[in-house]
Amino acid sequence: MTTPLKLGLFGIGLDAYWPQFAGLKERLEGYVGRVAQKLTRDGVEVVNLGLVDNPERAYAAGREFRQADVDVIFLHVTTYALSSTVLPVVLRAKVPVIILNLQPAAAIDYATFNQLGDRTKMTGDWLAHCAACPVPEIANVFKRAGVRFHQITGVLDDGDACWREVDAWVEAARVAAAMYGNRLGLMGHYYSGMLDIYSDTTLQCATFGTHIEILEVDELSALRRDVTDGAITDRLAEFHELFEVQPDCAEADLREAARTSVALDQMVTHYRLGSLAYFYKGSGVAENEATMASIILGTSLLTARGVPVAGEYEVKNVQAMKIMDLLGVGGSFTEYYAMDFKDDVVLMGHDGPGHIAIAQGKTKVRPLDVYHGKVGRGVSVEMAVRHGPVTLLSVIETTNGKLALLCAEAESVPGPILEIGNTNSRYRFACGAREFVERWNRHGPAHHCAVGIGHVTDRLEKLGALLGLETIRVV
Repeated sequence: MTTPLKLGLFGIGLDAYWPQFAGLKERLEGYVGRVAQKLTRDGVEVVNLGLVDNPERAYAAGREFRQADVDVIFLHVTTYALSSTVLPVVLRAKVPVIILNLQPAAAIDYATFNQLGDRTKMTGDWLAHCAACPVPEIANVFKRAGVRFHQITGVLDDGDACWREVDAWVEAARVAAAMYGNRLGLMGHYYSGMLDIYSDTTLQCATFGTHIEILEVDELSALRRDVTDGAITDRLAEFHELFEVQPDCAEADLREAARTSVALDQMVTHYRLGSLAYFYKGSGVAENEATMASIILGTSLLTARGVPVAGEYEVKNVQAMKIMDLLGVGGSFTEYYAMDFKDDVVLMGHDGPGHIAIAQGKTKVRPLDVYHGKVGRGVSVEMAVRHGPVTLLSVIETTNGKLALLCAEAESVPGPILEIGNTNSRYRFACGAREFVERWNRHGPAHHCAVGIGHVTDRLEKLGALLGLETIRVV
C-alpha cells in the first residue's frame, strides 16, 4: 500500500456523568488511549477522537472521520452512552464499525468495591466497568439504521483472547484497503468456451475498488525486442538462483523466458500493476506466439514478488490470489487434477505460473514439448505447495448477481505427485476427499481457486464482512 491503513477510534460516554463522578472522564479517556496504543502498528495510522459524550460532539466527530478518510472505525464502549451520541458519528463516516465491548478488568473486585463506603464513588467505579450496558441499544439502532457493525467482547488487558480477534480485523481491513485501487492488468482474452471463468469486470471494480488496465500482447512483444543481452544474462542468473533448472532445459528456451521476464517487469512497472491475468492463443503471429510460450518463469517471479499472475484470463481467481498474497500467505493458481481415493487426498495444481515463495523446496523448471490445450512449447515450473496447513479461496459470482468468497482449510501433505512440469500438490481435508469435492462444487465456483499456506478463514470471513460479501466456508 502506498498510503497507511487509517483506523478511526472513539470512545463514548455521557457528559451528564462528569460533574457527578470525579475522575470518571479522565479514567475513561485513559482506556481509549490504551486501545489506541494497541491498535498502533507499522503501516497503520490511528485517528483517535477520544471520548464522544454528547450529540453535538458526535456530529463533529463524524465529519472529522470523514475528512480523515478512515477505512474502518473501532468504537470503544467505555461506559453507558446514549445511542444518539453514537449514531451520527458512524452515519457520517459511512464505513464498517467494530464495537469493542471491553471491560477494564475480568471482574469487579466486589469486596474492595463494597468497602468504598461512598455510594457516589461506588456508582462512579461501576460506571467505569459497565461497557456491556449500552451495547444492545447501540446494536439495535445500528441494525435499524443499516450500519454494518461487528462486536468484540472481552477485557482491556493484554492477555485477553479478544485482542487476537482485533488483530484479525485490522489485517482484514488492511487487505480491503489494499484491494481498493489495486491495478489489475488484463492481457489477451478469455480461453474460448471456458464459460465458468467469464466475469463481470465492472462488478469486480465496484466490489473491490479494483482499477483495470486493458493490455495488449503486442506491447509485451515490442518490449521484448529491446531487452539487452546483459539483462537476459542477469535474469538467467536469477533463474538459476531461484529455480532448480533441470539439465534437459534448452538454453535457447531459457533465454527466451528471460527476455520475456524482463519485458514483463517493464510492463508491470509502467502500468503500476498489482496483479495480472492473461491468455492469448498466439497462433498466426510468430512473435506473439514466442512471447506467450516463454511467459511462465517471468509470471512465476512476479507472483512471488507480490504481483500475482493468473493464466487463462482468470479475473475472479487473480482477485483471490491477490487477497491471499496481501494476507501474506501466497495464493497459487490451482484446479482439481485428480482424486486419490486410496490416500484420501485431492491432487490439485495448474499449468503456467506458480507462487514459488510458498513452494515445498525449490521449484523445478522443466521443458515441455507441448503446452496442453495451448499453443507453443518451452519451459515450465513444477512445484508443490509447502507441506502443512493451507487455505483455499475462490471468488465466485452468485445467481443474484453478486460476488462471494468461498473458502476451505486443508493440509498439504507429502506423497507422490505428477511430474509433468506443472504445479501440483496433495491436499487432505477433514471431511475427506470425496465429501469435500461435493461440498465445494455445490456452491458453483469456477474450476480454479487460489491456495495459500496457513489457516486464514477467520481473516477471510472478516474481509467478507468488511466488504459486505457473503463468505462461505466449506468444512
